[in-house]
Amino acid sequence: MKKVVTQVIGIDLGGTAIKLGRFTSEGTCLKSLTVDTPQPATPEAVIEAIVDAVAKIDPEGQAVAIGVGTPGPADATGRIAKIAINLPQWRNVFLADILEAKIGKPTIIDNDANCAGLGEAWLGGGRFYENFILLTLGTGVGGAIFLDGKLFTGSFGAAGELGLIGLIPDGPQCKSGNQGSLEQHTSIIAIRRRTGKEPAELGALAEKGDAQALTFWQEYGKHLGIGVTSLIYVLTPEAVVIGGGVSASFEFFLPSMKAEIERRVMPTSRVNLQIIRAELGNAAGMLGAAKLAFEKIVKG
Repeated sequence: MKKVVTQVIGIDLGGTAIKLGRFTSEGTCLKSLTVDTPQPATPEAVIEAIVDAVAKIDPEGQAVAIGVGTPGPADATGRIAKIAINLPQWRNVFLADILEAKIGKPTIIDNDANCAGLGEAWLGGGRFYENFILLTLGTGVGGAIFLDGKLFTGSFGAAGELGLIGLIPDGPQCKSGNQGSLEQHTSIIAIRRRTGKEPAELGALAEKGDAQALTFWQEYGKHLGIGVTSLIYVLTPEAVVIGGGVSASFEFFLPSMKAEIERRVMPTSRVNLQIIRAELGNAAGMLGAAKLAFEKIVKG
């Protein structure tokens, strides 16, 4: 008799792209698809795009559940997208209920960085650690916290917004309402604002030994190290995992980041601390969203 393989769909909803995958409980991706996020990315347009894409990657309806990572906090029950900072008109969207009604599969949602963290904890750079933090350095800066092997989301589901901590009091205004946040100094948008270049371009220049690019990454690592210092003092993690598109230049900013942490953090708060690059790349979010569905729906 042929063994029935339990499958779920993991969805990573971003401001420019929606990534979907159909996964087994071992994390094997059976089929994946990336579609453009509709512009403007209103809830109605995005939900229609998700429904159409799910039909394409699961035409026979084999998946038993759906997990979705959204670019902003969800409520503690995993039903409501409270805010999506980079998506217009996203306020208290009952995303899980709507997708369940349209697709007919039980659905759960969480912050996209939390999902990336779940992916890295499952099959990526975080799998060797019980206590670690993930920073996703992308268009914005997201974060995830793992304590004693479990994702920490706080009383109301919104904990772990690590990119929104204060860094420089009179720095650029943040969409969160903060000013001079870590995100405003280390995101892709911040890099563009400061240099007029894309991170990949700066990485390529650094590869060639360009002095200005190398200096930029040195300063970048310093800012990142200062921000992470606060997180280390609060959480004393075993590891800091760095993901997102900017992590492609990890080798160029790691030395100054580590030096800043070692200068600012007492040895007792950073015993055997590891600073590592995430392993799953762009697949982390949808893989983690699938893990969320397995943990909260299939097993729950």
